[in-house]
Amino acid sequence: MKTFTDSEACQNLSKLLIIAQEEEVEIRRNDGAMFSLTSKKKETKSLFDVPGIKTKATTQDILDSIRDSRDPNPA
Repeated sequence: MKTFTDSEACQNLSKLLIIAQEEEVEIRRNDGAMFSLTSKKKETKSLFDVPGIKTKATTQDILDSIRDSRDPNPA
């Protein structure tokens, strides 16, 4: 773990962020307060990652429904 003063942290923020990707960084203020900086892990989950459902519909049933919905002159 690396420790920086608050003034060092302000001057070297980019460096601190790079270090924080690998390990915890401590920032110490003049009044003795201590702060910890760590990186958050990215969630790789897609917004389109949804659970499937069970149905008796076949692929052909779905394609027929889509075709029917697009038919400008339904019978």
